Amino acid sequence: MRRARFRRTRRAGAVTLVSALTLTALAACGTSSSDDGDDGDGNSANANPAAPLDPGTKVTITIDCMPPAAKKAELKEWNEDIEEFNKKYPNVTVEGRSTPGQCLEPPRFTAMLKAKSQPDVFYTYFTDLDQVLDNDGAQDISAYVNDRTVPLLKDIDPDVLGSLKKDGKLYGLPTSNYRMGLLINRTLFEKAGLDPDTPPATWEDVRAAAKRIAGLGGGVAGFGEYSAGNTGGWHFTAQMYSLGGEVVDASGTKAAFNDATGRQVAQNLHAMRWEDDAMGKTQLLKWGDLQKQIATDKLGMFLAAPDDIAYMVQQLGAKYENFGMGPIPGGKNTLSGGNNYMIKKGISSDKIKAAIAWLDFKNLSVGKGQFDWERTKADGLPVGVPQPNFWLNDSKSKDDAARTRYATMPVQNFKAFMDNPVPGKAEPPKAQEIYKVLDNVMSGILTDKDADIDKLLSTAETQVDQVLANR
Repeated sequence: MRRARFRRTRRAGAVTLVSALTLTALAACGTSSSDDGDDGDGNSANANPAAPLDPGTKVTITIDCMPPAAKKAELKEWNEDIEEFNKKYPNVTVEGRSTPGQCLEPPRFTAMLKAKSQPDVFYTYFTDLDQVLDNDGAQDISAYVNDRTVPLLKDIDPDVLGSLKKDGKLYGLPTSNYRMGLLINRTLFEKAGLDPDTPPATWEDVRAAAKRIAGLGGGVAGFGEYSAGNTGGWHFTAQMYSLGGEVVDASGTKAAFNDATGRQVAQNLHAMRWEDDAMGKTQLLKWGDLQKQIATDKLGMFLAAPDDIAYMVQQLGAKYENFGMGPIPGGKNTLSGGNNYMIKKGISSDKIKAAIAWLDFKNLSVGKGQFDWERTKADGLPVGVPQPNFWLNDSKSKDDAARTRYATMPVQNFKAFMDNPVPGKAEPPKAQEIYKVLDNVMSGILTDKDADIDKLLSTAETQVDQVLANR
């Protein structure tokens, strides 16, 4: 799940771009030299998929999610990256497509896939893979991706790449990833006599800290949760994972949350809400509501992904210094996700190679493109949020050092989160439909003091089983 991210939140829907701006790189327009030689599978008859793009290849590719004009700094960097990319590939024309507002919107994305009108290189979330493949929308790029075409391939977290694979075939390359943790308001922690450098590590600790923070009065809540717009189910899933539970069984055909772990999650939330009065009286919250509360010092903590912090500073006027982050309480697993680009099925081999060359430069090169942290800082954009965080080995060391060097925020506030990584688990199949059902569990717990937890879980189990039966 994500915002738009619903960005993390939609996670199973996804967009489409109707083009508002079109950017053409500093190169002559042209069509792929292989466009007339396709063999029917999107590959040129004489092409070697494993070989890198020939620098002399003349081809035009269309790409989703070019920053809109309103995002001046991001658009400036996009233009600069195309100019730099064209120094090596002067005959590749990159045409960007941009939509004001959210980059991805579920109805548009679904309509785009059905109409097969997606750009050559289109943006998706990790959980969109099944939907894309059901609509025969993405090219299998397994033969095209190797350590010659993506030199740092070995340093990309295999779990992240695994989210983009189906039956052993690779269908996308990552742009960003996240793992959910516990976001805290450092000011409120200090006022309540809590150590902001040591966020609660268990759900028992969360409950105790929430009571102390709520005890400050003035309408302050200690812990916040969602219960509407599919976000409640998203967070119920995260809490299940944190305790080692599952939402769907290993077969992917049955609900698995109506058990002791599910009751533990539900009972703990009910106790914080009604026994402790530590979650505030306003409920039926969705993405954006908790961010506003914590940014105005009205909320002590909630589950979030790291980039919520940048959003609150850039959009809500908060200060980076006011926030910290720890691993998800419980620490067994955490919900993980991310976004990526896929390549339209059926385009020419040269276009596929050009797309991979661009994605490698823009999104998968330490010190370049999105990882040029010196430039990011100079352009007034945030540096230091521990996301994207998919690098391993030497690439991780280099990226971490640069991110720290050019940080625009106190990176030590995220030390607990970074030093205690929790294994990530992907969202369940039919995630959005399941989350919608589980919203009812969350809203029942948080709005009804006399909620029948066993009945809420049992009803949700029946409904989720029906959702999964229709896969």
